[in-house]
Amino acid sequence: MYDYPLDPYWSTQDIIDVMSLYNAVEKAYEEGISQKEFMECYRRFTMVVDSKSEQKKINAEFERVSHYSIYKVFQRSKNRDWIDMR
Repeated sequence: MYDYPLDPYWSTQDIIDVMSLYNAVEKAYEEGISQKEFMECYRRFTMVVDSKSEQKKINAEFERVSHYSIYKVFQRSKNRDWIDMR
């Protein structure tokens, strides 16, 4: 178990949306996820965190604690209907 990078100023809905992305990334690494499901979570994440630099910071922190990369899953989603990072 690890601590998710969360901003204390986010609303409850923002936290739910960001956590959905974290869960989608974990799913991509652990069992696989459809591109459609991942991209929906990623789209909601980018609505909460609209700054590219902040997205990179969150990805780096998430990868540091989980060893899973939001960016790598996103890159793989560009040309696949099914994302499996195993």
